[in-house]
Amino acid sequence: MNKQSTKPKLTFWEIWNMSFGFLGIQFGFALQNANVSRIFETLGASVDDIPILWIAAPVTGLVVQPIIGHMSDKTWNSLGRRRPYFLFGAIFASLALFIMPNSPYLWIAAGMLWIMDASINVSMEPFRAFVGDMLPEDQHTKGFAMQTFFIGTGAVIASALPYIMTNWIGLSNTAAAGEIPSAVKWSFYIGGLTFLGSVLWTVLKTEEYPPEKFDRFVKDESASDSLIDAAKATESLGGLKKKFVIGSALMAFGLGLTYYINGAGFEKELFIFSIGVAVFGAVMTIAGLMQKAGMEDHGLVVVVSDFLSMPTTMVQLSFVQFFSWFALFAMWIYTTAAVTSHIYGTSDTTSMLYNEGADWVGICFAIYNGFAALIAFALPKLAKWSSRKIVHAASLLIGGVSLAGIYFVSDPMMLVVPMLGIGLAWGSILAMPYAILSGAIPSTKMGVYMGLFNFFIVIPQIVAASILGTMLRNFFGGEAIYALIAGGVSLTIAAAMMVFVDDKAAEDMEAAEIG
Repeated sequence: MNKQSTKPKLTFWEIWNMSFGFLGIQFGFALQNANVSRIFETLGASVDDIPILWIAAPVTGLVVQPIIGHMSDKTWNSLGRRRPYFLFGAIFASLALFIMPNSPYLWIAAGMLWIMDASINVSMEPFRAFVGDMLPEDQHTKGFAMQTFFIGTGAVIASALPYIMTNWIGLSNTAAAGEIPSAVKWSFYIGGLTFLGSVLWTVLKTEEYPPEKFDRFVKDESASDSLIDAAKATESLGGLKKKFVIGSALMAFGLGLTYYINGAGFEKELFIFSIGVAVFGAVMTIAGLMQKAGMEDHGLVVVVSDFLSMPTTMVQLSFVQFFSWFALFAMWIYTTAAVTSHIYGTSDTTSMLYNEGADWVGICFAIYNGFAALIAFALPKLAKWSSRKIVHAASLLIGGVSLAGIYFVSDPMMLVVPMLGIGLAWGSILAMPYAILSGAIPSTKMGVYMGLFNFFIVIPQIVAASILGTMLRNFFGGEAIYALIAGGVSLTIAAAMMVFVDDKAAEDMEAAEIG
C-alpha cells in the first residue's frame, strides 16, 4: 500500500508564511559564517587557531538539535508544537547578534558564538520538522525549496551588509587594532532585528494542527507498510546490548586515541575529535544503564534508541551529509583567509587591502546564496523531470569542482564563476536531503529524527575543526587555499555516495501516479 496523506495541500502564500522565519535564521548564520573569522582575527586569533574557536558552533548543535527535536515532538501549548521554539531561539539569537561585534576580548566573542549558535539551532531544527508536520508528502520538496529560497535570500542580504554599509551608507570598514569596524557592527544590529521580526511573522501568520487533528493525519499516513515498519523500529527500545557494546567500543577508542595524540605531541585540536568520540560512547552507555534500570521513557534513552534504529534511507543520507558539510565548514572557516592571502596577497587584518578582500568575500557569499535562492524553485521541477537523487548528485559534483577551482583564480571578479557552482550545491543541500528524509521517517518522530539527522551536519564540522588546522600547518605551510581544495574533494565524494541512496517515498509516489 502506498503512503496517502489526508493533510490538505497548502497554497503558495501559506507555504511562504510558514517558511518566512528562515529569512531571519539565515541572517544569523550568514553574518556568522562571513564575519566571525574576521572578528576572531581582529581580536588577535591566528589563522590556525580559528578552527578551535569555531568548535563551539558544531558542538552546540550536536547537543541541542536532538534534544529540541524530541521536546518539540512532545510539546503542545497556546503557541503550538514547534512555534514556541522558533520564538525562544529568535529572542536569544538576536541578543547575541547585538552583543558579539562589541566583544572587547577574543574569549567573549567565542562565548557569543556559542550562545548565538545554540539559539539559532533552537529556532532552526523545529522549522525542518514543520514541513513534515504541515504539508502532505507530495509538497515536501516544495516546502523545503521554499525554505531554501528564504535561506538564500537572507544570506544574500546579510553577507553583503558590511559591503553595503561601507560603500552605500559610508560607514568605515576599518578600525584600530583589536576593534571591530562600524560597518560590521551595524550589519549585526540589522541582523538581530531581522531575525526576530521574520520569526515573529511565521509565529503569528501560521497555525499548527491541534493534537487531535495531527494524530488523525498520522494514522492515515501510517497506512503505508513501510512507514509502519519504520515506526515500529524507532519506537522499539530494544538493543540494550547494542548500546553497551557500541558505547564501550567508542569510549575505548576515544580514550586510546586521546592517549596516543598526547604521547605523540600532536596539536591540541585533535583532542576535540578523540575526546568527543569517548564522550559519545559514554552517553550511549549511560543510556543503556538507564534503560536497564527501567527508565525507558527518559528522553536520553529514547533519543539514543532512535539513533541506533535509524531507517535505511537516513543511514545512507548520513554519509552524503557528512562529506557535504565537511566541505561547507572548510569553506566558511577559510574563505576569508584564502581569498585575502591567495588573491589579495595580504594577511594584515588592519590593512585596507585585507578589509577590501574580506568585504568581497561577503559579496561572494551573497552571490552563491543568491543563486541558491533563484535555483530553489527550479529544483522540484528538475527532480520531477529526473529524480531527487540525480539532481542532488549532479549539484554536489558541480559544487565540488567549483570550490576546488578557486585555487586557479587570480582576479577577484572571477570568483563569481565558482560561486555559482557552489550556490547550486548549496541550494540542493538545503532541500533535497530533507525532502528525501521526510518521506522515510514516522510523522510522530519528525522532530527527533530531524535533530538526529543534524548529527551528520555537526560531526563533520567537529572533524573539520579538529584536523584542518593541523593539515594546513603540517602539510600545506599554513596556506588556507588548500582547505578549500580539500572541501572540493569532499563534495565530490558526497556526490558519488548519493548514487547509493534509496528514495523510497519518491518511488511510492511515482507508483501511485502510474496506478
